[in-house]
Amino acid sequence: MTQRQLAASAGLPQSTVARIESGRLQPRWETMTRLLHATGHSLEISTAGAGIDRSQILAMLRLTPRQRLETASADARGLGELLERAGRGHRTP
Repeated sequence: MTQRQLAASAGLPQSTVARIESGRLQPRWETMTRLLHATGHSLEISTAGAGIDRSQILAMLRLTPRQRLETASADARGLGELLERAGRGHRTP
């Protein structure tokens, strides 16, 4: 979905979507809800349970969207490598 398509579906200017995506604008709750709805998603807010390390959550929130994406990509690659290694160890000759 392009920024223009998302903006049209959410009833927002394309420039607003671009500023949110680049991290130059923090969307209001209503705007975020409209964007999520436009993509077929929703957000549920609940209280965090015991044992949650909030410092890691806060550290991730301090990153830019690009940094979060790069971190997620690196984590996914690492997980893929781990699963691949685990699969090799469980194969029968």
